Amino acid sequence: MDSLNRMATELVDEAIDFADELTIDVHALSGDAAVLDFGVEVPGAVEAGMLLAEIQTAGLATVQTTMDSVGSAPLTHVELSTDHPALALLCSQKGGWEVATDDFEGLGSGPARALVGEEDVFQRIGYREDADFAVLAIESDELPDEAVAGQIAERTGVPETAVFMPTFATASVTGSVVAAARAAELAVYRLAELGFDPTAVLSANARAPMAPVAGDEAAAMARTTDALAYGGEVHLTVDETFDRFDEVASVAGEEYGRPLESVFDDADWAFDDLPVELFGPATVTVDVVGGDTHVVGETHEDVLVESFGL
Repeated sequence: MDSLNRMATELVDEAIDFADELTIDVHALSGDAAVLDFGVEVPGAVEAGMLLAEIQTAGLATVQTTMDSVGSAPLTHVELSTDHPALALLCSQKGGWEVATDDFEGLGSGPARALVGEEDVFQRIGYREDADFAVLAIESDELPDEAVAGQIAERTGVPETAVFMPTFATASVTGSVVAAARAAELAVYRLAELGFDPTAVLSANARAPMAPVAGDEAAAMARTTDALAYGGEVHLTVDETFDRFDEVASVAGEEYGRPLESVFDDADWAFDDLPVELFGPATVTVDVVGGDTHVVGETHEDVLVESFGL
């Protein structure tokens, strides 16, 4: 298997080649790092969001859309499947890099994180890579500048000419798509945090509704989290048993049962003060090979109807 960054770079090349069709804008910075606007100064798009989710998972996941209803409203749902959950979801897709300079803030996800390998999850999985390219997807309401590119190049050990930064706002069509594609990642990460060996997860399949695009970043963050915590559905196949499978699904329905914008407001948007159990998919099925099947959590369409304004 090629490196995660090499596989992601091939998808970035595809995005550049079909930028007009995907409604993506491509900018070269002074140091020749590439910024791909997936949904900051452009509105974003469903196809662009699906390709970005593939980039975030380094091409190790299949992403597609389907139609289903929330309440009585037909809505797009995003489905993701992978047979490489530890690499695709934790070593690549997970948002684990706080990108910050004097003039910029954003959250980085994607395989460039594997070139740094400082997060605990990389030690748990035993993975780190060297590559000639660095692909970091950045969630921000502004486009990264030269200082951001320089920071990424320095941390990953690649030249700025080899830095690719697909960027999107949470409050964009692309943002709603890539958020919905995170249901499986949340489940596998939650399992890892509970002490389960993430390399024992053999496959992950998930879906979640695509939240209607909100008017600002804060509202979009709450609404896309609602889509996962109240509507995310995940099926995992694992080859080890575990006594804490019942803790994988979000407790949002049980503990709050209301749209999370008000919950976030009550906490002054200090996410570190909120219970980590909140940030998970609504329901999870865990199939243990040769063993039991565990089904935990439940979806809450009534809360989604309220959150989405349906």
